[in-house]
Amino acid sequence: MQLTDKHREYWRRNLRLTAILLGIWFVVTFVVIWFARELNDIVIMGFPFAFYMGAQGSLIIYVLVIWYYARRMNQLDLEYGVHEGEN
Repeated sequence: MQLTDKHREYWRRNLRLTAILLGIWFVVTFVVIWFARELNDIVIMGFPFAFYMGAQGSLIIYVLVIWYYARRMNQLDLEYGVHEGEN
């Protein structure tokens, strides 16, 4: 099957979105833990930042990343005419 320019643009935008969201996931998962000692000087709601991110913050960000990806991909699917229509 030959891909059209419209298909290539759709996949380019899909991969760019995925790369950005994976970058956010990487920062939240690994970078915060790597700099945990330095980040503990920041206090959020009475807890050190690294502890807060491990206990709640990262989970909230993960849910937001999933929500945003689903929402944005639905918009892209509609824009490029590849959405799953109602049967």
